Amino acid sequence: MNISSVHPPLSNVQAELLKVFSADIPDEHLAELKNIIARFLLDTTRDKADAVWVEKGYTDEKLQQIPGKK
Repeated sequence: MNISSVHPPLSNVQAELLKVFSADIPDEHLAELKNIIARFLLDTTRDKADAVWVEKGYTDEKLQQIPGKK
C-alpha cells in the first residue's frame, strides 16, 4: 500500500456533517443549513480578526497611516 494514499481519520466537524448529510432533507433545509454554517464561519473569523486587532493595538488612525490608504 502506498502511504501517500492513506488519509487521516475524519475531523470531528467532518464526522458530524456526515451524520447530518446522511439524512435526506429538503433542498430548502439544506440551503438554510449552508447559510447557518457560513454565518458561523464568518462570525468565528470576525471574532478572531477582532482579537488580533485588539492584541496588536490597531486603531482606525493607524489604518489610515498605511501608505496608499486614503
